[in-house]
Amino acid sequence: MCQIFAGQDPERYVSVTRRLRLNGQSTSIRLERAFWRILDQIAAREGLTTPAFISKLHAEVLEQHGEARNFTSLLRCTCTIHLGEDTAAHGIAAE
Repeated sequence: MCQIFAGQDPERYVSVTRRLRLNGQSTSIRLERAFWRILDQIAAREGLTTPAFISKLHAEVLEQHGEARNFTSLLRCTCTIHLGEDTAAHGIAAE
């Protein structure tokens, strides 16, 4: 079982920093390459660029919660939700 996880290509979990604007503010976000790929897919599905999707998500979080505490963790959780939707669509149970 561990070979599935331990044997993955190290390039998948290399941290990558992208510079972007969040609602007009220049910032950088550091995530593992695998998460960036998923965010790119989500943005494309929404018809947005990845920076535009992330900025829109950030604005919605501010509107709903007043702040975006640990936004990079929120992005990782967004990816897991997306993957859960994908597995549910294919009849695979997500936990």
